[in-house]
Amino acid sequence: MGAAALLALTACTSRGEPEPAPTTPSPTVDLPAKQPPKPVPARWPLTGVAGEVQQRPAMSVKVENSAAARPQTGLEAADIVWEEMVEGGITRFNAVYHSVIPEEIGPIRSVRPMDAAISAPLHGLLVFSGGQPRFVQQMRGAGLQVLSHDEGAPGMHRVGFRRAPHNVYGNGPQLLGQADSDHSAPPSEQLAYAWDPARATAVLAGAPASSLRLAFPAAAPGWTWDAAADQGRGGPAGGWVRDEGGAAQASAAGTPIVATNVVVLRVQVVDTGTRDPAGNPVPETVLTGEGEAVVASGGKVVNARWSKPGAADPLALVDGAGKKVELVPGNTWIELVPTSGGNVSWQ
Repeated sequence: MGAAALLALTACTSRGEPEPAPTTPSPTVDLPAKQPPKPVPARWPLTGVAGEVQQRPAMSVKVENSAAARPQTGLEAADIVWEEMVEGGITRFNAVYHSVIPEEIGPIRSVRPMDAAISAPLHGLLVFSGGQPRFVQQMRGAGLQVLSHDEGAPGMHRVGFRRAPHNVYGNGPQLLGQADSDHSAPPSEQLAYAWDPARATAVLAGAPASSLRLAFPAAAPGWTWDAAADQGRGGPAGGWVRDEGGAAQASAAGTPIVATNVVVLRVQVVDTGTRDPAGNPVPETVLTGEGEAVVASGGKVVNARWSKPGAADPLALVDGAGKKVELVPGNTWIELVPTSGGNVSWQ
């Protein structure tokens, strides 16, 4: 009986569990190995030029532009140069150095109130020869490290081949070497640059132009397109060559002043209520808000708009469709042309 029961149980179990179906092995497919994304090359933040970025801060230097100050030294090495109107309607430069630090820069002159809004987004050094105490305090209040010749900052000296006040010059490496721990980081990108120069906004959408003429109340700088000009700093060939009232402008070393991009901002200029030592009213360029702009790159010019919500915010440029303007990698000159008493034209 036990054997019969076991056989019956075995039979029931066998009938309840079907035979496993034969399996067919899946074919082996060799998928191509996934390629890792190509690394994005490093670019200098103030020029958009590819290269090994040095871990150093940006340094803004106030450089004179009166007739007695020309030719200037080291101006051709700046990544960005801002041209601003000062007393009497002449202009002065705020030259920003980062990718190249020249041995000598000058003549160095005094600070003006709009330099806080120009240099604050860089969080670096601001070098000048002096200035009215409240203007100097504005620079410190903007978070900048101030190096003033009048306060005895090292790295500046007077030269014998020019008369005061046009004879203060600075040693770039010595000045930069004074950066403290709060002002030693490289700047962030201030302007947008196209990866491909042919895709820059003005190159794609601008009108061809051979020259750009600017008018300040007492200065008339100009820029002429030269397709063969090349600064040799990693950007593409071609550039805008600067003149002062039709006379070609070069550095003290004889190097032509060339810009890859020229950006013109139409700005308001107001009276600060103060006067310089000669009794002239000191103007201030208003660099917050927004306004019209002109962007010249690659032998073409395009209309744009600029905006800057606050002094510490970087400049923003957009085209007519509200899209960010991209420049050709290289150096840039930013011209602060007054809406009243100033003008810009091209042909």
